[in-house]
Amino acid sequence: MLLVRGLVFLVAILVATEGDAQSLAEALASSAIERTSHNVRYDGSYVRLDYPNGDVPDDTGVCTDVVIRSYRALDIDLQQLVHEDMNLAFSHYPSRRIWGLGQPDSNIDHRRVPNLQKFFARHGDKLEVSDKPGHYEVGDIVTWMLPGNLPHIGIVVGNPEGGLGNPLVVHNIGSGPKLEDVLFRYPITGRYRFLPAAVNS
Repeated sequence: MLLVRGLVFLVAILVATEGDAQSLAEALASSAIERTSHNVRYDGSYVRLDYPNGDVPDDTGVCTDVVIRSYRALDIDLQQLVHEDMNLAFSHYPSRRIWGLGQPDSNIDHRRVPNLQKFFARHGDKLEVSDKPGHYEVGDIVTWMLPGNLPHIGIVVGNPEGGLGNPLVVHNIGSGPKLEDVLFRYPITGRYRFLPAAVNS
């Protein structure tokens, strides 16, 4: 059963061609920008979710939910993808070290920044962290460490009108999804690109 599940997972994540990747990156950015129209109360409470395609109530969420919902608008379910990868390679994830867990939990694993970092590094591109604005592209996933050692995550959606200044980011740092110039406001801990051409249906 584990082998079958692994084969299903491996064929689920196919690397997009260059043209498709650009289109997917733009679609991801558009879906992230659309998230800023939603009124979301910041709430990271543990919630039992449906599986797959489970979600917390529409009017609640945290930084990871912006990423999850933006991908889900493209029919990419990070809940299922992260859960299946953790079933295959739980020891590669920080769940035991950070939260003392002994097995995957599809209700919360995908909603934790360190788990998403590990997943994107394993199945996408882990890119160099840079202090140069031009190195960041539309669709890049960026993680930061906020004061108090709080991990944070957001999606790069492109430059402001006119093309000058830092690339803007959609994220939720406490007051709902926002489009803001925050790329270099906090220490960056990771930059990733995850643009699968096909996923589990």
